[in-house]
Amino acid sequence: MNSLNAIGNTPIVRLEKIVPEDSAEVWIKLEGGNPTGSYKDRMALAVLSRALEREDLVPGDTVVEYTGGSTGTALAFVSAVLGLKFIAVFSDAFSKSKQQAMEAFGAKVLVEKSDNGTITPDLIQRMKNRAYELAKKPNTYYADQFGSPDVRDGYKPLGSEIADALSGKLDIFCAAVGTGAALMGTFDGLVESKIQSELIAFEPLQSPFLTTGKGGPHQVEGIGVGFEPPFLDRTKLKEIRAVDQNQAFKMCQRLAREEGIFCGASTGLNVTEAIKIAKELGPEKRIVTLGCDNGIKYLGSHIYI
Repeated sequence: MNSLNAIGNTPIVRLEKIVPEDSAEVWIKLEGGNPTGSYKDRMALAVLSRALEREDLVPGDTVVEYTGGSTGTALAFVSAVLGLKFIAVFSDAFSKSKQQAMEAFGAKVLVEKSDNGTITPDLIQRMKNRAYELAKKPNTYYADQFGSPDVRDGYKPLGSEIADALSGKLDIFCAAVGTGAALMGTFDGLVESKIQSELIAFEPLQSPFLTTGKGGPHQVEGIGVGFEPPFLDRTKLKEIRAVDQNQAFKMCQRLAREEGIFCGASTGLNVTEAIKIAKELGPEKRIVTLGCDNGIKYLGSHIYI
């Protein structure tokens, strides 16, 4: 028994005050309750533990990944427990507190400069290229958050936990897309639990690559990467919706002040559009979305200033 056992089994709550009457129920899985305050802990545990089991990794090796911070913090945490080193390729476009969190777990953090603090396709590509070069060194393992099948599998328990908590009763599961693994992995878990729900993906309106084919600069960390997410299975989706990031930022403040839910921008985006869908569906339906991480990571950022 160690701190890795604290991953998962997070609460799921119904939003009570900000969902209008005559709307469907909106439920949110509070993944900020994981050890590093993010659902990325699930992914990091799956990727690194399975790599050790296959002996692709041995204690003392170095793990490398490019990251907006939540994945990096999760990998730094799991690496520390498993006796691994971790190098993160990061950027000043992301929350400074995430860099501090990775360093607190013993990670080495390399920072790529952004264009005026915005997340752009060019920035992501530069971070990716730098991580690839580092991963070529001996005794180094590339975590591959955009390619490893262990990433998607790591989120399956989310689906089974939701199914158990709601006695299998939900109509739509929806969430924003970064790698696509959390959305699809959770859906996999729902399917394995014999749940037949519709699936809807979200992205930032300011970087609508999935809906228009063209990305752009935005400020919603962890999603809207500017290329086709490798884990996203469009054949399973009912639709993809682009959501205004400014509405997401305002929703973060409302969630904290009216529901007592402290979160980051991707969660605000999820809830913004989940409520819109709830209005469209009407009563006696149930929507579930994800509270991706804890808002403490974003204190001092544009969201809470």
